[in-house]
Amino acid sequence: MSPDAIRLNYERIRGEVGDGVTVVAATKYVALPDMAALIEAGIEVVGENRAQDLERKHARYGDAFRWHFIGHLQSNKAKLVNRICELVHSLDSESAAGKLTVPALVEVNLSGEPSKSGVPPDALAAFLEGYPVARGLMTMPPAVSDPEESRPYFRHLRELAAEHSLGELSMGTSQDYRIAAEEGATLVRVGSVLYA
Repeated sequence: MSPDAIRLNYERIRGEVGDGVTVVAATKYVALPDMAALIEAGIEVVGENRAQDLERKHARYGDAFRWHFIGHLQSNKAKLVNRICELVHSLDSESAAGKLTVPALVEVNLSGEPSKSGVPPDALAAFLEGYPVARGLMTMPPAVSDPEESRPYFRHLRELAAEHSLGELSMGTSQDYRIAAEEGATLVRVGSVLYA
C-alpha cells in the first residue's frame, strides 16, 4: 500500500464530501502491517468490522488513530469496544445496548433484506426508547450498480433521524459516498476507493 496514493485519495474524498463529514477508513481488509501506511497518509479515523482485528490492530497502533466499530456488534464484545472505540456505528440489539458505555449509532435495516443486520424502521421508536443515548443512525442499502439507486435509502434514513431528533448519520461506502454526503451523511465509511 502506498501512503502517497492513499493520501491523494483521502484528500480527494474529503474534498468531495465537504468539511462536515468524517471520512472513516474501513480497515476490514487492511493487513496489520499495512496499517502503518494509513498513519503515513494522514488517516485519522478507522473503522473495524471484527472485534478480534480491532484488538490486534489497536494493540500495535494504539492512539495513532481514532477507532470506530462498524461491524455487527455481539454483546460479548461490548467490553472490548468500550475500551478502544469512540463510536459504534452498528448497534442493533438490546443486549449489546445494555453493555455499551461509548456513544453509538443505531443500524436500521431499510431494505428489509434478511441477510442484513439492523432494526426494522417500524421498530426503531421502541428501540430508541430503551436506548435514549443513541447519537444517530446508520444504514447499508442494497448493493447496486448505480449509486443513485442508494439515494432513497439515504433520504429515508435522514428523515428518520430528523423524526427522532438524532444528529449523526453514518451512510455511504466506496460505491455511493458522494450521494450519501449530498443526502446529509455526517460519516462515510470508505475502503476500496481509498486504497485503489
